[in-house]
Amino acid sequence: MIKSMTGYGRAQASVDGSDILVEIKSVNNRYYDFSARLPRMYGYLEEKLKTFLSGSISRGKIEVSVSIYNNTGKDEEITLNLDVANGYINALRGANESLGLTDDITLSQVSRFPDVFIVKKIIEDEESVWNNIRPVAEEAVAKFVSMRETEGAKMKDDLLSRLDFILKEVEKVEIQSPKTTENYRNRLYQKLKEVLSDNNIDEQRIVTEAAIFSEKIAVDEETVRLRSHISQFKELLETSEPVGRKLDFLVQEMNREANTIGSKAQDVAITKIVVDIKSEIEKIREQIQNIE
Repeated sequence: MIKSMTGYGRAQASVDGSDILVEIKSVNNRYYDFSARLPRMYGYLEEKLKTFLSGSISRGKIEVSVSIYNNTGKDEEITLNLDVANGYINALRGANESLGLTDDITLSQVSRFPDVFIVKKIIEDEESVWNNIRPVAEEAVAKFVSMRETEGAKMKDDLLSRLDFILKEVEKVEIQSPKTTENYRNRLYQKLKEVLSDNNIDEQRIVTEAAIFSEKIAVDEETVRLRSHISQFKELLETSEPVGRKLDFLVQEMNREANTIGSKAQDVAITKIVVDIKSEIEKIREQIQNIE
């Protein structure tokens, strides 16, 4: 099943006292372009997430957002800076003695002084944090891939419809081409006879030359190759592997054959058919720009 490169997945869970939210979104890109928004202290998770997602995503501009909120209140460790507190107390008591004031220093007063408390972020074990986040990320990826597959299924139906339309137009070309070739051969034969009417040249030679020149406008090989490209295209739509680049190559080849048919065919009807074929190929090309 083909996948769209556009997708979104979101998962949230409470794990080991932390509320974890993981969001994944993507748009089309020729390569795997990864970026992440993480809390500063969890920056080390970026490479883990990039490697983890690369197992499920091969192409696209991927943006991952992770939020982690510790609801146990254990994110920080607070201790009293005894040296600073003693410095304030000694300074105040010194002032008491010099000024003859009453010593009424209390704990609440000391706690208001700057730098009395030391606040430290608790350093968490990286593997433990990743083990908590991973199942949430897996759920978000599953939803993300599911959305991509749903979009891909819609694109597949549309592409198949356009390919079938092109096949019908190719059939029209194949019906019209022999008539065009025969008409061209007859016209060329008559012209050659007129030009060479005064010369003693073998008529069979004229017929042969007319046939050779008329074959130059035949498009049998081009229609066969165009059918082959369409058949390969349909086969790729059934595979579960990333096929965006291969489809892009086939579209270029289909367009090449259509151009050749248009340039070789000396017929207004075929020219109009080729215009319709090229229009559908262009719409297919636009579609596959968003296929993984």
